[in-house]
Formats: sequence, structure tokens, C-alpha cells
Amino acid sequence: MRDALLRQLAAAQDRDADLKLLQDAIGIDSVTGNETGFASFLKAQMETLGLQTGSGDFLPGRLNVWGETIPDVMDAKRLMFLGHTDTVHVRGWEDNWQGAPQQSPFSGALIDGDIWGRGACDLKGGICAALAGLRLLQRAGYRPRGGLSFAFIGDEESGEPGTGVSAGAHDLVKRVRAGEIAKPDFAVYVEPTKLDVYTAQIGFFIADVTVTGKSAYFGTPELGTDALKATHAVLERIWEHEAELAAGLKHELVGASSILVTDIQGGGYIAVPGECRFSLIRKLRPGEDLDEAVRVLEGVLRAAPVADGITLKIDYTAGRDHKFGGSPVEIAPDDPDARQLSRCVSDVLDSGGALGGAPYWSEMPFLVNEIGCPTVYCAPGDIALAHTFEERIEVESYLAAVRAFALFVADYCGLEEAR
Repeated sequence: MRDALLRQLAAAQDRDADLKLLQDAIGIDSVTGNETGFASFLKAQMETLGLQTGSGDFLPGRLNVWGETIPDVMDAKRLMFLGHTDTVHVRGWEDNWQGAPQQSPFSGALIDGDIWGRGACDLKGGICAALAGLRLLQRAGYRPRGGLSFAFIGDEESGEPGTGVSAGAHDLVKRVRAGEIAKPDFAVYVEPTKLDVYTAQIGFFIADVTVTGKSAYFGTPELGTDALKATHAVLERIWEHEAELAAGLKHELVGASSILVTDIQGGGYIAVPGECRFSLIRKLRPGEDLDEAVRVLEGVLRAAPVADGITLKIDYTAGRDHKFGGSPVEIAPDDPDARQLSRCVSDVLDSGGALGGAPYWSEMPFLVNEIGCPTVYCAPGDIALAHTFEERIEVESYLAAVRAFALFVADYCGLEEAR
């Protein structure tokens, strides 16, 4: 029976239509803050598929969209596919690819079996594969018996001023709690995983540290308090803390916790540096408490041996589901729905379907922690190419994802012949 369905799906797949859907999606500029055009495109696609759709601003002029089937079975389980509509910026892309077929970041150029463009893997490939999976079932003559929904939300990416705080995800869970959007029983967030299934992810926080002393003319340094020298002492303590984390507990899917200094600035005059600033990012493994990690870091910073008159100011600039940052999260690696999705991928693709953990942070905690919905990451694409001038997605992997998602909908929701 399953082999017969796999053959039906392979025969019914319209490769050209699936590729066009992705190329059309890449062709819409949706850099963070400018998601609404792409969101409106997705709403129209869902309406074409016969879904009941809704939309609402998560911030003024910035749109979330969603759609769902109406299950024929009372108390049917509900499956949701979701992903973020925004991409990172495209600054420098055209200069990097001057004269090449992929010169435009919105071209969706097909080159040697890959589709190029900003958002190709992060994560328009996953969004389009999910929608095309439903379309594939319809082309094969079926409709889901249980509940199937899609939600596409903005403001996940960082990097644009005043954005990137998961405002779209906050709005989504608020609407679920209010009953405006049906609560899913299981969700697939379509971040790129090379079609592996991630049941865990790291957490993080970013700290911007300002070390302030007193500037003085270089000929009379005794009149100043050297902020750069104090920063050196603080950094030594951070790197000691880094070694402690590396030697500490490890999570079987995402490894040890870590800390990384990512930027430093100070001085600039022919004088005692009166101020120095640096930024760091702290990775948390699942099971760590974010508040406690912040408390420990602040203790490390303030224990550094610095001169009298030195002050430290610490700002946390990347609040997501938590005021300090993004929480780590996991579901049971033997979750039966996660394992079933893994089998569906393996049924259509020789590689892919392995259970693993995400070395990145995305919005899974909003669903797991805030509305109690077990969630995994799974989608075509390589996260190593995201945010770079090399962003692209393999055509065959994308097309396999369409079939795998269709098969998972069949397994999770059940099928009936389309009327």
C-alpha cells in the first residue's frame, strides 16, 4: 500500500510547477521588515489550494498569514508546517556575482542542478516544499482527512535596525492561545536541515559590554584609567569561562555550551583609552537555564581584576522568547511523530532523515514551551549556505522534500479521495 502511494506521488509530481513556485518565491524581496509582499503571495497560494486562510499584522504594515484544512474527523490530530517569511539582507550580492547568471539575488537562477538566490534555502525552499506537498496529494487525487495547517511568520532574521525579535512568532502564539488559529498537535518548522529531522536546538544570548575608565593624554597616563587594559583582564576571565564550558556537560545532539567574543572596539586617540566595547554570544545546550547562564556570566565579568574607577555596563540586545535571548529546547528524540517524519524522508531519499540537533537557534521554543506543541526542524537546504553569497538549494533535494512532506501528511492526517 505504501509503495503504491510512493509510486503515485512520484508519477503525479509536476517538477516544473514545483520549481516555478520556488523561483517565484525567491523573486520576491522579503528582507526583514519587508515581509508583507511575500506573505501575501503565500496567502494566495494557500487559497489556490483550497485552504481557509487568515492574516494579521504582527507589527504595523508587517503581515503574518496562515491557512488550514477543515478535518472531516472529529477530534482529529492537527499537523502544522510553519516557517519565517523574511530573509537576511542582500548587500554586496550583485557586486559579488557581477556578470554571472545569479547576479540578481532574486533571480532564482537554475545552475548545474541548484536554484540560487536569497532565501533559496533559508527558508523559502522549505516553505514551498510544504505547500507543494499538499498540491502533490491533490494532484494524486487525495485530500487530508485530519487537520493540516500552515503558518508563515515574519521577523525571525537579525541584522536590520529595529527588527529581528521574533515579533511574528509572538503574534502567532498569541493568536493560537486566543483560538483564532487552531492549536497544532505536532509542527514541522522548515529551517534547512538537509532533510534530517532535528528534535533539539541550542539557545543563545548576546551581550554587549562597555568598559569605561578615564581618558588622559599619553604623556600623563597616570591621570587616566585605562579601559583597554581592564578589558584585557575581563577577556581573560571570559576565555577561562569558555574553557570551563567546553570541558563541561555535553548534549548528545548539540554538544557542549560555549562562549565567543565576536567584536571589539576601543581607543582611537593618542591617549589612554577611556572606553572599550565588545560583544559576545553565549551558546546554551538544552537543559540549561538562560537566567542562570546570564547570572554566571555577569559574575565572571565582574570578578575580573580591574583598576579602581573602571565600570562595566552589560546590555542584552537579542531578546526572543526570553528577555535575554533565545531558549534552548528539545523534545524526546524517540517522539513517534518525529520518527515517522524521519521514515518518510528515508522512503524518498537515500540520504536524509537522520535524527539530530540544530546548531542554530530558531523559533521552535515558541511552540514547544508556549503552546505545548512538539516541534521539529526539517527541510531541504544546507544551513552552511544561508546568509552567504553562495545561498542555493539542490533541485533534487527540494523535489524529494515535496514528496516526503506529502507522505508525512498522508501518515499523520490520513487520506481520503478528493471530492
